[in-house]
Amino acid sequence: MKVIICGAGQVGWQIARQLSGEKNDVTLVDVNADLVRRATDTLDVQGVVGFASYPDVLERAGARDADMIIAATHSDEVNMVACEVAHAIFSVPRKIARLRAQSYLDAIYSDLYRRDHLPIDVVISPEREVAEAALQRLAAPATFDTESFMLGRAQLLGIQLDEDCPVVNTPLRQLSDLFSTLRAIVVGVRREGRLFAPDPGDQLFPEDQIYVFSHSEDVNRTLEIFGKQTKKQERIVIIGGGNVGLGVARALERRTDRVRCKIIEKNRAIAERAADSLERTIVLNGDGMDMDILLEASIDRADAVLAVTDDDKTNLLVSVRAKQAGCPMAIALVNDPTLAPLMGPLDIDAYINPRATTVSSILRHIRHGKVRAIYSLGDSEAEMIEAQVLSTSPLAGRQIRDIEFPEGVLVGALMKGEKVVKPTGDTRIEAGDVIALFTMAKDVREVERLLQVSIDFF
Repeated sequence: MKVIICGAGQVGWQIARQLSGEKNDVTLVDVNADLVRRATDTLDVQGVVGFASYPDVLERAGARDADMIIAATHSDEVNMVACEVAHAIFSVPRKIARLRAQSYLDAIYSDLYRRDHLPIDVVISPEREVAEAALQRLAAPATFDTESFMLGRAQLLGIQLDEDCPVVNTPLRQLSDLFSTLRAIVVGVRREGRLFAPDPGDQLFPEDQIYVFSHSEDVNRTLEIFGKQTKKQERIVIIGGGNVGLGVARALERRTDRVRCKIIEKNRAIAERAADSLERTIVLNGDGMDMDILLEASIDRADAVLAVTDDDKTNLLVSVRAKQAGCPMAIALVNDPTLAPLMGPLDIDAYINPRATTVSSILRHIRHGKVRAIYSLGDSEAEMIEAQVLSTSPLAGRQIRDIEFPEGVLVGALMKGEKVVKPTGDTRIEAGDVIALFTMAKDVREVERLLQVSIDFF
């Protein structure tokens, strides 16, 4: 597949790394020559320096025979025009644009992206993706990472194992015997910085970070088995009233369980906009780094603090201060992945990486086959892929034990009709089933082959 990626920033670079590693023909376009040089020096990609919306620049990037354009520059308008030029002049079949301004995303203007207006096939909103990720973290406070699958009927849980975890030093095979009715499978383990797909004979140890794929009805039981307590989040303080904080507060207001929410926003104009947009949420104009304003927001009685300003260091320091003041849970928005190792020493419970959420969203629209959802784990080390099994797939009609999955691939669950099933070796995969697969990055191409469909389905 030949792909043009406009924008060589964090998201563009990550997508380029992913796609070039899977032997796709990738060209990166950016006006910044240093970013293009960094990409061409470290990745197996071609680079073009110039404005992504200029027809001659796209022509140099090979738009005449490109299969897809992904416009992820820092400018919404450049992304939109790049897709328009790719369609009108070069007839590029698939066009994906990252748009940040909320006005472009309002449902009442959705006609804007029709083929005869602005022909964009997929619009990605980082702010909305991050707000959704934040809500999922709040819904599962005992986890460091979580994502919904299978229409909300299944959940991927990231769990940090402690010394008092009741099932450490127990082989996974034995766990299946001990908890035979538990609809949950350990699909990934990170130990001493390395993520891998475990074998049935592997044991779990304290300090391991594990990924468990669980039926939604079994989430609380799963967390208890791995030594975690579940507590309802009723009082939440949000630091930052921009698009992400505002999106989370709006979603919390729509919930029926009457969560009490407060926002602290430093910029007065943004604080006033947030106050005008919300009904029950209290908005305080002040610096989240100021302990007095944190105490005014009753941080010592809050169940969770969510730090989502546009500054990583502020988010980390506010989270630390909130924990010191007595808040039991802190979630921080962190753009720089190199800061992730600080989460443990700083006692921050979970973090949200906007790059990972945006990359996951874009990958969902790139993968072959009937892919319904993708979640990128760690620094794009692995993926959780949800896809529908079609009759032309090599998986259809076979038992799981008879399928030669790569070493780094595990089946997390199957959905047959509306029922989510815990897979065993005897489970037969049928056409129409929805399958959830944990796969290491190096095995993605083989998983694509297993999910592959004939040309009729594209």
